[in-house]
Amino acid sequence: MNIKHLYIAFIFLYSGLSAQAPDVLFDQGNKAYNLGAFEEAITNYKLVLEAELHSSELYFNLANSYYKIGEVGESVFYFEKAKLLDPDNKDIHTNLQFAQNMSLDSIEFLPKSLLSELIGSVTSLFSVNNWSKILIGISCLLSLLFVLYLLNKSTFWKRLYFSSFWLLLIIFFTIFSLTYSQHKEITNQRSGIIFNTQINIWGEPNERSEVLFVLHEGTKVEVIDALGTWNKIKIVNGSEGWVESSSLRMLN
Repeated sequence: MNIKHLYIAFIFLYSGLSAQAPDVLFDQGNKAYNLGAFEEAITNYKLVLEAELHSSELYFNLANSYYKIGEVGESVFYFEKAKLLDPDNKDIHTNLQFAQNMSLDSIEFLPKSLLSELIGSVTSLFSVNNWSKILIGISCLLSLLFVLYLLNKSTFWKRLYFSSFWLLLIIFFTIFSLTYSQHKEITNQRSGIIFNTQINIWGEPNERSEVLFVLHEGTKVEVIDALGTWNKIKIVNGSEGWVESSSLRMLN
């Protein structure tokens, strides 16, 4: 075997080991977690992230590890990252709630109108992807009803297919509008997690202004504006203020 063949064999061997390494690290992290060695588990999971491999399972396990050692900010951050990749996973939602309960901030949600609550209840039944699948299914039914209407000669059945078609079309456009609004809200929203133990929220982007309120580690905020090294944030009760960008870790 000449040098060229040895070089090719080395490249294939190295590629195989590199591809396997993240899986091995993930398994080692899981074993460490099951043995209660949570910091060792975190180290292994972080090495997988450094290999640019991301999954809801990885974020979920990493969040659970941080939760076990009482790191509120890190735990909430990675649960939120897991939720972004798998929004329908009930375990992620449940454990995220446990992690949020460790935060010192108990913030009440801004009251919504009955219409907003109704729309929210409907859209929260499924993720945007699942609503899209439902819309595709409705499109197929609409096509079928249209074909049956054209082919059937009975007046009764024609009326039935015609009425069903328009009723289903109204449902289709209603779901489409709600899904589009939900998708637009998700994609446009910029969120972050507070990582300081305690932080002042200022009325203006400087520390000479009034302190409006205080937030603690692990609180999720929406970023609605930015100016230099400052971000304007909004919390779920509608309160707004400015924080230094270094106090936040962005989710998206």
